[in-house]
Amino acid sequence: MATHNDYRPMITVLGASGFIGSHLVRRLEELGMPFDAPGRDKTTFNGSAGNVIYCIGLTADFRSRPFDTVRAHVCKLLEVLHDVEFDSLLYLSSTRLYGTDMLEAREDDSFRFNSLNPGDLYNISKAMGESLSLNCGKNTRVVRLSNVYGPDLTSDNFLPSVIKEALSKGKVTLRTSADSTKDYVNISDVVDGLINIATKGKQTIYNLASGVNVTNQQLMDKISQLTGCSVEVEQEAPTIRFPPINIDRMRTEFEFQPSNVLADITTLLESYERRGGPRDQN
Repeated sequence: MATHNDYRPMITVLGASGFIGSHLVRRLEELGMPFDAPGRDKTTFNGSAGNVIYCIGLTADFRSRPFDTVRAHVCKLLEVLHDVEFDSLLYLSSTRLYGTDMLEAREDDSFRFNSLNPGDLYNISKAMGESLSLNCGKNTRVVRLSNVYGPDLTSDNFLPSVIKEALSKGKVTLRTSADSTKDYVNISDVVDGLINIATKGKQTIYNLASGVNVTNQQLMDKISQLTGCSVEVEQEAPTIRFPPINIDRMRTEFEFQPSNVLADITTLLESYERRGGPRDQN
């Protein structure tokens, strides 16, 4: 018979087919933790769903799929919050909400949006998901993720896109300036962080990031060094500088020590090539 000390909380991963969700499921399997990864349309469970981690969402294609974006970030979430019995729910949000006009982004900071800006649809829908979660009267938490990277080179996000260009074309064209900067966090650090927050988090909102901003120039210097690719920047490319993300809560509560994207570039390149990514033959 299991003793009290043997108890391990059940985790339900919603959105298990996505990049983060699939890596989360793999990590739970490695740890031998009990979990469920139901299909996207399931909203009924036999008893409690345990600790739910809500990974359903859209990223790079949100501009071309506005209805799907709101359905994923808000409408499906509403169904889960209203209809599903759970011990806790962790909603995956984004550090994009902080915008670009802060010196440092902390969990208690406020946001500024403009509904006329197409790019703010993502932020507004994530903010609605956060507000709905935190004000529904149930045990919920929010985690704001920075730019998650890992062996997902089918993605159209910035980092996998430039790696694919470097390997397949031998040339990368940047559409934001070399001085543009943002935070990148490894998928391995993310999934461990999510499990910790979902099962024993003490705070309501967490930033899950590396805590260190990296410029396009730093990334491309490293990629160019390893691949020999050339790099050019589009004329009048805008400079976009996201604020450094404060991760004191993660460090203090979970002794969080994330890896650095520049140190992981070699592994990312090798991963792409193992998956059949072509090298430039010119």
